[in-house]
Amino acid sequence: MTNTTDRVALITGVSHGNGIGAATCIELAKAGYDIFFTCWEAMDKWLEIFQKEIQDLGVACDYIEVDFRQPDASTQVLDGVEGALGMPTVLINNAAHSVVDGYKRLDDDMLDDHYTVNMRAPMMLSVEFARRFEASMFTSGRIINITSGQNLGPMVGELAYGATKGAISAFTSSLSAELASLGITVNAVNPGPTDTGWMTEELKKELLPKFKKGRIGMPKDAARLIAFLASEEAEWITGQIIHSEGGFLRS
Repeated sequence: MTNTTDRVALITGVSHGNGIGAATCIELAKAGYDIFFTCWEAMDKWLEIFQKEIQDLGVACDYIEVDFRQPDASTQVLDGVEGALGMPTVLINNAAHSVVDGYKRLDDDMLDDHYTVNMRAPMMLSVEFARRFEASMFTSGRIINITSGQNLGPMVGELAYGATKGAISAFTSSLSAELASLGITVNAVNPGPTDTGWMTEELKKELLPKFKKGRIGMPKDAARLIAFLASEEAEWITGQIIHSEGGFLRS
C-alpha cells in the first residue's frame, strides 16, 4: 500500500491496556491517525479486543509482535507498518525494558537487555524512520521518545534502566538538530511516576503526598501531551525534554 497522507502513527511498546502506549494509541486515533503498534508477549485475546477498540474510533489499526532484542527488529517494524498502512509520519518510541538491578546484581546480560531495548531499538527506529521520510514526499514528521527524568535525581536499584533511558535524552537533543531541516521534530516526554499497573498500594501511598496535583500520574496524562507534540500545533517545538510530572516532588 502506498500512503499519500500524513496520518499514520507508529507506537512501540503496546502490550497491555493499562500502559502509556495503549493510551497514546487511543489519543492519536481520536485525532484521526491510523495506528500501527508493536507488542511483545501480549495476550492474543487482548490484542484483538484493543485493535477493534481503535478501529471503532474510525481509523485503521494493525500491529506486529516483535522482540527488540533482535538486531533486525527496527527494519522489521518499519517494513510492517509500510506494508499494512503506509509510511508513518509519527514515531512514538515507548517500548522499554526494566529489571531491578543495583550494583550487586548488574551483569553483562542484564545490561545488554536494557541496551538493546532502551537504546539501540529507539535509536535505529528513529534514524531509519528519518531515512525513509527523507525519500518520501512528506514535509512534516514527528519523533517522540519516552524518558524517565534520569537527570532529575538518582534511580536507586535501576542502574541499567537509568543509564540507558538517560542516553535517549542526549540522543533526542542531537537528533533534533540533524532532522530539523527535513521538517521532523524530535522531542522526549518524561511522564514521571505513572500508574500503569506496576505500583503496589504501599508505593502509591508513599508517592501520593509528593504530587502537588493531589493524584498519581495516569497513562492518559502522558498520552495527551504526546498527542499534542504529534500535532501541527507543535511544529515549532523540537529538541526538548518535557518533564510532565504533575508537580512531583523528588526530595
